[in-house]
Amino acid sequence: MTAAPGTRTSARRQERRTRRTRRTRRIGRAVVVAVLLSALASWLVLSRSTGGEPASATASATVPTGGATAEGTEGAAGTEGTEGAADAALAAAVGALDGHFAVTVADPVSGASATWGDDSFVTASIVKVDILAALLLQNDGVLTGSQRSAAALMIEQSDNAAASTLFDAVGGAAGLDAANAAFGLTATVAGTDGFWGLTETTAADQARLLRVVFTEDSPLGSASRAYLAKLMGLVADGQDWGVSAADQGGAVELKNGWLSRDSTGLWVVNSIGRVEYGGRSLLVSVLSDGSASEEAGIALVESVASAAVRSFAADGR
Repeated sequence: MTAAPGTRTSARRQERRTRRTRRTRRIGRAVVVAVLLSALASWLVLSRSTGGEPASATASATVPTGGATAEGTEGAAGTEGTEGAADAALAAAVGALDGHFAVTVADPVSGASATWGDDSFVTASIVKVDILAALLLQNDGVLTGSQRSAAALMIEQSDNAAASTLFDAVGGAAGLDAANAAFGLTATVAGTDGFWGLTETTAADQARLLRVVFTEDSPLGSASRAYLAKLMGLVADGQDWGVSAADQGGAVELKNGWLSRDSTGLWVVNSIGRVEYGGRSLLVSVLSDGSASEEAGIALVESVASAAVRSFAADGR
């Protein structure tokens, strides 16, 4: 879960870019087909939910998530229908990709989201974002100098010793679970006996954690959110893969996790973060396991992130 000392060479980064370009070319045709299929899936779902009326007839019924109103019953039904269409479109885009994974894409401004897969995965190092969020929550955003130093190492370098120190500081599994209850992470269970990397979670819960970090829909104050986001924007060279493959804007805040399971030798590879696509900020979480190697897991996560974000944007969410 921790990178080797120092950063990877520029040649290694160029190799990763070349590999990503080749993957993009390979999936390009598949994405075109997926977009067409997603449009068809959206039309079919909307047709069923509206008795066969055109999609435009239901668009006005879609409302951002938020407080209910006296007029909210029909609006909620419309939102449920469009979310179902978004899930169907996402399924068409990523369902044919090989591997065991789950993905959620969310637009924090409109409240729209789409999810593929509800299985639980172990977090590996993406839980480090959760640990720091919990520490900030417990301390009202006020950390000691040593805690801030550990936080920077934990997020930017994915340092495991720093993570263990801060995991203990939040009260271990019990403290992290309590913070997650406040964050609304209903399907996340902290790893016990100090094994924070074996925390179990879902893609939807990780998207919710990203809302805690990047939106006002959060128990964290603005300074705490800005601090966490800043660290996620400073991850070390060589650790900037994953959801960044879907980015068009150049400024990405993310955290990745990678772990070889002792029992199988297969890899857990996860990536969560905020990307820019089509002029919008999108929150993306991709979880995976069962890859034969770290490189294979990274390739899977990047393919899933790219296809999912393109589908979500093409679907007009």
